[in-house]
Amino acid sequence: MEINKLKQKLLDGQTVYGPFCKLQDPSVVEIAALANFDFVILDMEHGPLSVESVQNISRAAKAQNLEVVVRVTENNPANILRVLDVGVHSIQVPQVSTKEDAQEVVKSCYFHPQGERGMCRYVRAADYTNTEKQTYFSSAESNTLTIVHIEGLAGIENLAEIISINGIDVIFLGPYDLSQSCGVPGEVHHPLVVSKMLKAVALAKANNKIIGTFCESPSDAHKWRDLGVQYISYSVDVGIILNAYKEITKQLKN
Repeated sequence: MEINKLKQKLLDGQTVYGPFCKLQDPSVVEIAALANFDFVILDMEHGPLSVESVQNISRAAKAQNLEVVVRVTENNPANILRVLDVGVHSIQVPQVSTKEDAQEVVKSCYFHPQGERGMCRYVRAADYTNTEKQTYFSSAESNTLTIVHIEGLAGIENLAEIISINGIDVIFLGPYDLSQSCGVPGEVHHPLVVSKMLKAVALAKANNKIIGTFCESPSDAHKWRDLGVQYISYSVDVGIILNAYKEITKQLKN
């Protein structure tokens, strides 16, 4: 069975970086790997990606030794199951606000006894039955990386309970949705938003929980890294391409 290299890096205390990806061309993740990112997050929540495209993009990522995370559309067992079955090891679940939400994530991501994930070995995740069934079912716990997306004030206020759930690996703070919940939509550097995030980082670190967030500049990424954030999502493929194009055309037409 494959080893989840992203999970291993995080457990080893490393800081990892990767962009959100909305584009459906596998070349995008191949380029991300060549650029030396540690992972990509395939975004099914805010993009057009299907399970089929996730499967094909995952093949390209595997060929380049790049780990794929998938942000599913919602905290839904069927959605999570389909992504896991096509061979993705790392799941990011949006809009987790309560202990009960976190418990549902664990149930969906793991087989018995930890969870209730539907069992089928006739899938890409089990190499289409080429992996011995007991090896496949027993390896899920060690290889699966569960990331819960805290996006509102309710999630921040309930974070101590969310952190207590066994089987949740990473707490991810979504600054944009948090800014909306704080009443300052889009103002991700607003003191109120930053103070809530700092509170969450401190609580997670005090409980030896890995924490992540989204950044749009290297300076912000360095700031959160220095505060102990290990899992850093850096911008989005479409925005990275647009900004690069704009900088080029600005120079060409100046």
